Amino acid sequence: MPATALPGDGAGFVEWVRPHVPAMARLAARLAVGVDRDDVVQESLARAWMKRHQYDGERGTASAWLLAITADQARKATRRLRPVAELEDHDAAEARPDVEARVDVDQALTALSARQRLAVDCYYFADLSIADTAAVMGCSEGTVKSTLSDARARLRSLLEVSE
Repeated sequence: MPATALPGDGAGFVEWVRPHVPAMARLAARLAVGVDRDDVVQESLARAWMKRHQYDGERGTASAWLLAITADQARKATRRLRPVAELEDHDAAEARPDVEARVDVDQALTALSARQRLAVDCYYFADLSIADTAAVMGCSEGTVKSTLSDARARLRSLLEVSE
């Protein structure tokens, strides 16, 4: 099978996407907080199946193509979220220092621009290369490097971390 073609049958497609599903799930969980990541991955796989004829292996890796679809589906799922009613004070969970440290990082990540968050999520949380992150973001590798640098600088200032 040429590098530009995707398996046309269901069993071949399943085998083709299977190695990429864990990265898709990690990216979905990072980008679509409050949404069931499995739903996002399922929607992404359905979209990939419908668009399988558009995949071109010469334009990027299978991983980058599938993760770009996942990022798009995560954005769509997040937009569909409706605000949930706030918990009353008596329902608040007891504070835990080990969780609070993680919450601070999560809160700092929300202060980044959408483009910076996508770059950080792809590169650091989905463990993509700079090239694959660029393919997911639809930009050059230099833009990814610059975006990651800006994001790290912003996070340093938000978290008061010195080098």
